[in-house]
Amino acid sequence: MMYLFIKKTLKNILDSGIDFDSVCFKDASGTANPHKVYETISMARKLLGDSVHLRLHTHETAGVSVAAYLAALEAGANGIDMAASPVSGGTSQPDILTMLHATKGTNYNLGDLKLDKILKYEERLKECLQEYLIPPEATQVSPLIPFSPMPGGALTANTQMMRDSGELEKFDSVIAAMKEVVERGGYGTSVTPVSQFYWQQAYANVMFGPWKQIAPGYGRMVLGYFGKTPVEADKEIIELASQKLKLDPTTENPLDIADRDEKKSIAHWTKVLEDEGLETTDENIFIAGACDQKGIAFLKGESPLMVRKGKNNCSGDEEMAGNYTVVVDGKQYSVQVAEGEGDIQIAPATAVAEAAAPAAIAGGAGSLEINSQTPGNVWKITKNPGDTVAEGDVIMILEAMKMEIDITAPKAGKIATINVNVNDSVADAQLLATMD
Repeated sequence: MMYLFIKKTLKNILDSGIDFDSVCFKDASGTANPHKVYETISMARKLLGDSVHLRLHTHETAGVSVAAYLAALEAGANGIDMAASPVSGGTSQPDILTMLHATKGTNYNLGDLKLDKILKYEERLKECLQEYLIPPEATQVSPLIPFSPMPGGALTANTQMMRDSGELEKFDSVIAAMKEVVERGGYGTSVTPVSQFYWQQAYANVMFGPWKQIAPGYGRMVLGYFGKTPVEADKEIIELASQKLKLDPTTENPLDIADRDEKKSIAHWTKVLEDEGLETTDENIFIAGACDQKGIAFLKGESPLMVRKGKNNCSGDEEMAGNYTVVVDGKQYSVQVAEGEGDIQIAPATAVAEAAAPAAIAGGAGSLEINSQTPGNVWKITKNPGDTVAEGDVIMILEAMKMEIDITAPKAGKIATINVNVNDSVADAQLLATMD
């Protein structure tokens, strides 16, 4: 089925008359079966002829990348992508040295690379990266990945978020849950943003119960708002997504849908940038339009820098510098740890205390407590103390794993207190609000 889909897609691209001089097949999760790789590259070579540069890009995540590369070369690929230690293997590409060894005795030339120079380069790269944290899962092969296609580039971003929120032990459960999510979602291409849709839905299924929530991106995908999936999504999931997101399924061209949305126009984001006092360059417009308020926060320098530093070892008894999350009396705090005379900026205690105190609390606590079901960050607060709400009204929105999670009123009543602020980090089961 997927082979036919790829063949049809390639033919459509060729028939469109688009100018090109090379074609690259990307297996972002490193899960392609080597036999299928051979069939696909052979098919592409016949369609493209001998003059077009044809290459394969894959990752070592599932442990089959070397076999896949050899199959691609045998089928007529002109090039493959490799990486260098210490950032090769695992969620990255196979190591240069590994592929040199795998192609010994063949006619394949990997660029006249010299062993002594590669060793020197990898040694120097290791020195340059020694102060940065490389999570262990970034360098490991997972036997679960072929059944739950998780791209290498997305995997470590997600595990780092789980590590920050103290949920890393649920990683295997989320990966296992992805199999059903991918199958019932129509096997959408497992690269950004669809790979993140899969992750978000699998995470929601693990944290809140199977299909109790629908991740917005995943729901819109199965409903057709990103185009047609290679296989039709499960009808039950389509119906559930329609109910949860209050959207009808569509077969309309997503470009036409986007053209009608003012918030997707260049004029809209140009004005937003001007209102924020930011330059209206093409790059800034793209960042703002693609990432919305997170893009604006990034351009204003208000988003956190996600570069991690610390010993390149996440296990064992050694002390390790870096960012950590601790929970004290049910309240989650982000802390920094540095070795020796590490440079950590310290804010005055009074400022920290003021920032930690929820500003939205008013009056006494209500009789009904509303708690977080997952660690995350407070993205938006939509109700205030004293507001009357109906059952199901959204009180606030958390963000966890790049997914928006609605916190809703469990019954009709009045908001008594809001116990968190926008941008607060919250722990699992932490008190968010009370109502009567």
